[in-house]
Parts: sequence; structure tokens; C-alpha cells
Amino acid sequence: MIRGNRVPRKAEVSEAYCVACGCCVKVCPLGAISIYCGIKAVVDQDKCVGCGKCAKECPASVIEIREVAG
Repeated sequence: MIRGNRVPRKAEVSEAYCVACGCCVKVCPLGAISIYCGIKAVVDQDKCVGCGKCAKECPASVIEIREVAG
């Protein structure tokens, strides 16, 4: 759902470079990120609101917040 002129955004993890440290999981206010099999972070796109907290916290800088089609 687009509110006003705001374009929806979602977190995207570069899974090949994720070190599964869990920092993003700890800061996500909606519980939209989990660590899969101890090897990579996975974002639940239905829960993610694109707040950017995970991207700011990621020590490996492998999370980007991207605009998504409405």
C-alpha cells in the first residue's frame, strides 16, 4: 500500500556475503529477519517495512533498503 507519494521499501540481504552474525535480527522492530540454517539472514518481505535499522546495524554492510513495486 502506498501512502501519499511514499514508495514502499524493503530490506534486501546480499546473501552470498552475509556472515549470519544476527545483528539485524536483534534490531528489527517487526521480527522480519531471521537467520537461516546459521549461514545467512533472510528477510520476510511481508513483515518488512523498510525502516533501515537492519542496514545501519549490519557490520558487513550487506543489507540494502530498496524501493519495491507497489
